[in-house]
Amino acid sequence: MRKIVIAGNWKMYKTQAEALEFLQGFKSELDNTPDDREIVLCVPFTDLDSLSKTLHGSRIQIGAQNVHWETEGAYTGEIAAPMLTEVGVRYVVVGHSERRQYFGETDETVNLRLKAAQKAGLIPILCVGETKQQRDAGDIESHIFSQLAKGLVDVDQTNLVIAYEPIWAIGTGDTCAPAEANRVIGLIRSKLSNPNVPIQYGGSVKPDNVDEVMAQPEIDGALVGGASLEAKSFARIVNFQ
Repeated sequence: MRKIVIAGNWKMYKTQAEALEFLQGFKSELDNTPDDREIVLCVPFTDLDSLSKTLHGSRIQIGAQNVHWETEGAYTGEIAAPMLTEVGVRYVVVGHSERRQYFGETDETVNLRLKAAQKAGLIPILCVGETKQQRDAGDIESHIFSQLAKGLVDVDQTNLVIAYEPIWAIGTGDTCAPAEANRVIGLIRSKLSNPNVPIQYGGSVKPDNVDEVMAQPEIDGALVGGASLEAKSFARIVNFQ
């Protein structure tokens, strides 16, 4: 049975005060949320400790947005897995397209981060997806299959979430058609040794399209950017019909 994972990726938004204010409005919207849905907030590093303490014992899991492959060292600006687990982090986003685009992530460094996360007991959310140019050139499958082949070397597929994020749909308001997202996610699943890995769709998921997205048989959740920043908006997504 595949798990449903709805994760909000706050990116570089929300101070601690803003994060706690968000929770006040968000938690009250979850009274009737089905128990089989895992709810994750992937927040900036400065928010992790305060949210973890506030959410202790609740059904909301905390996620980080990056993790280094070493447990310590001279890596200015990076974060180690033991630093995350110490403050109650459960999930971590790895290989987001913005990390790849702006900070030089490669499939090889993504693989190192995935293995470090798993070794520490974290559940990594591996992001894969194509650019508009790759889609227009007909290179969707070859690009994503390459990301998977290189990224998943020696990775435990029983402790993993994958997010299919077509890069051209992230933050643009241009959502991949649900049937097409379903098709690509089915192709991703066909390349896995464990068919029960939850595979999310990410890319301009909003309250007004989440029901159609989540109705697709291959889609096991969503990685939500902008729409996760507002409590009622993200609650509507978590409570998809």
